[in-house]
Amino acid sequence: MKRLSALAGACAAVAVLAVGASPAGADPNNINPFPGLNGTNGLPNLPGPTKAIYQLTGMASPNHTDQQNVLGTDLGIMWDDGRGHMISAYGDTAGLGVPNLLAGSVWAWRSNVLYRSPAGADPSHGIHYTSFVDNPLPSPKIPGIEISFIPTAGISVGGVQYMRMMSVHNWGLDGKWNTNFSTLAVSGDDGQSWAQLPTTRRASDGPWNKFQQNAFLKSGGYVYEYGTPSGRNNPGFVSRVKEGAIADNDAYEFWDGKSWKPKDPNAAAPIVGGVGELSVMWNEYLHQYVMVTTDPFNSVVMRTAPAPQGPWGPPRVLVDTRTLPSAYAPMLFPYQTGDALYFALGVHNQYNVILMRAPL
Repeated sequence: MKRLSALAGACAAVAVLAVGASPAGADPNNINPFPGLNGTNGLPNLPGPTKAIYQLTGMASPNHTDQQNVLGTDLGIMWDDGRGHMISAYGDTAGLGVPNLLAGSVWAWRSNVLYRSPAGADPSHGIHYTSFVDNPLPSPKIPGIEISFIPTAGISVGGVQYMRMMSVHNWGLDGKWNTNFSTLAVSGDDGQSWAQLPTTRRASDGPWNKFQQNAFLKSGGYVYEYGTPSGRNNPGFVSRVKEGAIADNDAYEFWDGKSWKPKDPNAAAPIVGGVGELSVMWNEYLHQYVMVTTDPFNSVVMRTAPAPQGPWGPPRVLVDTRTLPSAYAPMLFPYQTGDALYFALGVHNQYNVILMRAPL
């Protein structure tokens, strides 16, 4: 901790130069994760019923993720590992060290890190991490080849962990980026080590373009996989596969608006429009499936449906973009109970993730 504090002081002048861009600018390199220097001081104070209740990552977090050199990060995808833990996967992570100048960043970057916490813990007083996995699926971070390798969804099937990853070719403007492919990675040791599954790759320039970014849901012996093209403000689609066949691309079925069609990603019809990163799960209190995402105006919204494929109802705004314009990538806490909805939310102007609570 003392080493990082000293480095933080030495890098403060450089950090002030890093512009805290709006999430509409997809490139995550030009950010400033230092509290105070980036204009943030404590949790956002929102006027509506949805409240920020806990800082999950960064120097201001009770988790002190800066002790693992995680000063700033995004996403916060959470799932039950079936082994007594919840795993949280984070995406592009800013730390101190050798800067990634090739990628246009003053930070040392990792494309993914994982934290574990006790399964089923009450989130009302925060999520407390107990162990850490550093950069399990590294990326070369070479512009024009692969600039990052980012988790978009995670799930446990039979005690084996799977993450859906996207290979980012380049960052664009206005919430857009281009992917090379999406793929599954697998871990048999509770997320400590990971390997890509090359046979699960889905190229962005083919029929799998609709499933470059994803969300997982388990229901009735199936894994439902939601997908969008790369970037935000896109239509959303859904596929499903028997749990045991999750790594077999040929075993997936696709909802065409009326029925499930096998083997043909082109058959998938939009189930929702104007979404960014998304997260889906069953909510026992509502007796409905719940989807959270951002809308085209960058507000965080929730939709409900009686079945995994829909029909999905109209969006209900949980966080208005006018009160927190730099919010993005809401991700549901996997142990929802009672009349409150808990989700992790990226806040780009501080480039960290906070835990939110919204009344249902």
